[in-house]
Amino acid sequence: QVRLEESGGGLAQAGGSLRLSCSAYGRSFSRNLMGWFRQAPGKEREFVAAMGWTGNMKFYADSAKGRFIISRSYPENMMHLQMDSLKPEDTAVYYCAAQATDYGSGGTPSDFAYWGQGTQVTVSS
Repeated sequence: QVRLEESGGGLAQAGGSLRLSCSAYGRSFSRNLMGWFRQAPGKEREFVAAMGWTGNMKFYADSAKGRFIISRSYPENMMHLQMDSLKPEDTAVYYCAAQATDYGSGGTPSDFAYWGQGTQVTVSS
């Protein structure tokens, strides 16, 4: 059974850092786009960052550019999100997601078939 598991969320102060990790089980995603989304209370789930099947395929939301770095370890079927210079508005549940289609595209939640349970990130001012 395909499963995605996030880890690394928690509490940070504004200006601090957190590193999220996503482990994938049940199939390889080496040919698939994987990404991070987040959802704050009362808001829709929004795209944060995504990375494709090669190291130069990285995409970021404007809110993440210059502060977050996405990376993947293809042999280990893992993905990470290094978050620096955190702001209170980064507070949300962060979800790991993966597309089912090989060499797919798209950055909306509906483009991703597999989802983790989410990990809470709270940034205090």
